[in-house]
Amino acid sequence: MANTPSPSASAIPADDPGRALTVADPDGAGVPHISVAGGTYTVLVSGAQTAGRYCLVDMLVPAGGGPPPHRHDFEEMFTLLEGELEFTFRGKSHTVRTGSTVNVPANAPHAFKNVSGKTARMLCMCTPAGQDEFFLAVGFPVEGRTSPPPKPTPEEMAEKGKLIAALLPKYRTEMVKM
Repeated sequence: MANTPSPSASAIPADDPGRALTVADPDGAGVPHISVAGGTYTVLVSGAQTAGRYCLVDMLVPAGGGPPPHRHDFEEMFTLLEGELEFTFRGKSHTVRTGSTVNVPANAPHAFKNVSGKTARMLCMCTPAGQDEFFLAVGFPVEGRTSPPPKPTPEEMAEKGKLIAALLPKYRTEMVKM
């Protein structure tokens, strides 16, 4: 009996040479930086680079900063590199410290707030991708990862608010109360 693999043993698709290796330097040239909710988000790996499978965003969140309660139909995972955050998940708060990883299941209401008194840094992976596109669409571009966020006028904030409200359904996200 020959020792040949069965058809099911080779069910992995062939390599796609059209996809390239991605090496992301958060301070490198060509990496987009955007100010979202007062923080600075850097898209390290975009959905375009992963065929839509996931995106990876480096987040600098100022003291007291964080998004309002929301939910979306994709998985979101955070690894806290610096600082301390209070994650609220389905209405219950959890303190998360440097080195911890938090996975938020799809559709679950959540929010986070930086409670460390200094800038917190974390990596956020969303799967499938799309959140990277949302951030790029609604954020204010900034020059670099550590550049100070802009101080938009009330009129600019109102316009961004309208844009966010219009784009939430497209990016499978909704604001909630907890």
